[in-house]
Amino acid sequence: PVTAGSVVVPYGHVIGNEKWRGSEIAQRLQGKIKLIFEDGLGLVDFHLSNRTCILYISEADLVAGDEFKRRLVRFRNASSLGGIVIVEKTQISDQYFLAVQKLVVLELGMVLLPVANQGEASQLIIQLVSFIVTYGLVLLQVREQSKDHNSNPFLRKQCSQLAEASVFRTVQQIPGVGKTKALLLLQQFGSIHRLCNASVKELELVVGQTVAQQIYTF
Repeated sequence: PVTAGSVVVPYGHVIGNEKWRGSEIAQRLQGKIKLIFEDGLGLVDFHLSNRTCILYISEADLVAGDEFKRRLVRFRNASSLGGIVIVEKTQISDQYFLAVQKLVVLELGMVLLPVANQGEASQLIIQLVSFIVTYGLVLLQVREQSKDHNSNPFLRKQCSQLAEASVFRTVQQIPGVGKTKALLLLQQFGSIHRLCNASVKELELVVGQTVAQQIYTF
């Protein structure tokens, strides 16, 4: 199953394809996040939430031929899920990376995140889950406060201030971003949505080249 809602992911958990049991990724995730293995995930390797999943392309997949491309195309054609493609970019697979980037980003419109190995991939998954949980709590808090305080302009202002503080804390979860840079980013872009859609050049003007690339990759 690859359609939204076909897999229900408990809050703060990750559901992994059974084929990853015993792998380096699984071993490094254990104890850091709550990982559950299931059969029948089809094309998906890891579900981070009900609507966000990961498809993992290893160095061996890249060297073996075009099967991974057919898999990605099948996923995009059959799924309404937000697919994040993690690709092992190594000395051996580097020659294939530009072609993969063109397919994933330009042709399929999916997110592409390069990693050096499974250990780095596990760290990335932990960061993504942390971001999803934090951002989800912010949205829940704002939604609940909106229900209770919509009729009162003074409480509405208080709700807005609480939401801004929560968003500020959320932006600080991005690697390389502390309090100062989080403040600068929110002053410049105004919202997490605009920050997520900012280009590297736009980010560089606020936080410099190195951190801008970290934010863009994350």
